[in-house]
Amino acid sequence: MSGPLQKPFIPPRWFVRSFWAGHRLLYRLTARGLVRPEHHGRMGMLRLRTRGRRTGRERAVMLGYFRDGDHFVTLAMNGWAEPAPAWWLNLQADPAAEADTVDGVVRVRGREATGAERDRLWAEFPRYNGWGGADFERHAASRSQDTPVVVLEQV
Repeated sequence: MSGPLQKPFIPPRWFVRSFWAGHRLLYRLTARGLVRPEHHGRMGMLRLRTRGRRTGRERAVMLGYFRDGDHFVTLAMNGWAEPAPAWWLNLQADPAAEADTVDGVVRVRGREATGAERDRLWAEFPRYNGWGGADFERHAASRSQDTPVVVLEQV
């Protein structure tokens, strides 16, 4: 019989924010922060540009993703922390955005996957490094609400 479910290790917020800032800086300096996803467990990286819901100014964030046909799929989370990320709130207010990818700029429309589509896509995340791997479900269970699965559809 196993013991109680232990909460997974989540790095301190300052570390996560510093990592994100470093990744954005690396992208700005080299334009090499973008990668294609591999079928062998590596997630891709893209830069998503949204419009701020309050300011209307462009906001950019680096996101991990995998492909589902022509769509990019990611999770709306802050490194497994509780609050919804600003980019997701921005997409909910205005779903139109642009994704900077290895292959160039792609216009996208963001939406939340629901029902059977969400279940199917959710099952794919543990196959890619970067979302917790074998601890994926344990990380997800540590949150007080379901993590939105976000689909960025090319338009």
